[in-house]
Amino acid sequence: MKPAPHALPATPVAPPSRPGLHERYLAWRHRLIASPRFQRFAAAFPLTRPIARRNARALFDLCAGFVYAQVLAACLRLDLFRLLADGPMTPDDLARRLDLPPDRALCLLRAAASLGLLTALRDGRFALGDLGAALLGNPSVAAMVAHHAMLYDDLRDPVALLRGTHEPTRLSGYWAYAGTDDPTRIDAAAVESYSALMGASQALVARDILDAYSLKPHAHLLDVGGGEGAFAIEAARSNPSLRVTLLDLPPVAARAERRFAAEGLAGRMTARGGSFHDGLLPGADAVSLVRVIHDHDDGPALALLKAARAALPPGGPLLVAEPMAGTPGAEPIGDAYFGFYLLAMGSGRPRTATELTAMLEAAGFVRVRECRTRRPMLVRLLVATAPVEPSATKV
Repeated sequence: MKPAPHALPATPVAPPSRPGLHERYLAWRHRLIASPRFQRFAAAFPLTRPIARRNARALFDLCAGFVYAQVLAACLRLDLFRLLADGPMTPDDLARRLDLPPDRALCLLRAAASLGLLTALRDGRFALGDLGAALLGNPSVAAMVAHHAMLYDDLRDPVALLRGTHEPTRLSGYWAYAGTDDPTRIDAAAVESYSALMGASQALVARDILDAYSLKPHAHLLDVGGGEGAFAIEAARSNPSLRVTLLDLPPVAARAERRFAAEGLAGRMTARGGSFHDGLLPGADAVSLVRVIHDHDDGPALALLKAARAALPPGGPLLVAEPMAGTPGAEPIGDAYFGFYLLAMGSGRPRTATELTAMLEAAGFVRVRECRTRRPMLVRLLVATAPVEPSATKV
């Protein structure tokens, strides 16, 4: 069954009014920028030339972004960065190792160097660039790049996706829980493909979350939607006295249970299969939702927050960690990437910290605060507190 359309919060619409000074300025500015005559002038005039060139580059990068991404995909599929991990190599040597014709290998090498993935040395050899070296230490990025083949298929006709006239997307089938009314009935085969990817995604941000908020004061963490346990395991390792319970769909929880045992943590970590639609078991003094809320539309997301509130003791914290819309300096990640990714997935939407705070307060939490993470472009963290006194219900 196709998930319900995204439910966006209603925005009050002000009655039409005369355009203000700022609006009139923007209209004048945009007419000027759109003028071919002005564009030629700006590209030649010394004071505006750097701005004109920067804007032209930004516009071209938007047009060429898919090609850049495919250059990265080719490098990863050919394991190019690992080949260069031990030092620079000549194009001919790399062509042989990559099993590519020399001219095609050189095309890839130059393209990768232009993107900062490689460095072209003066003697003609190629070495790792800063970005290529960084990718060696982030295998989860490689997994996401490979996964993007499905996303590209789903975005082939973005207008049809926006209008809801598209065929069933590959992502809605991949994330099996997004397209069913009863996710607990999903079988093991359906979760196998996405569980590993979800684990890699969580591993990328787990340390950032735990560095931003210490779990040392807590005895028992309930990690809801924790997948195969990447965040839960990092939390347990960082806090030797902490007990951890993970809740996810039955086949996912079974995979997490096996991983806990393999990590030697089965004594204080357990995984339970179920759905938050059935409520959350009480007993933990902290609850975490790592990259979970943005996967759900507003109704289910609010229900999950209320379930967490009901499961927590007075004063217990709820950790909501995910990439958020409107993050300063990373707006395209939250609003463009995740906006369209979740649209193709068929469930959820990116939310701003303000929107999430309002949802947490509507669910009954108090003292919502943000704990700063090292890389807010990847994950931000809101910590909300369950009220000490039950809220009185007004009649």
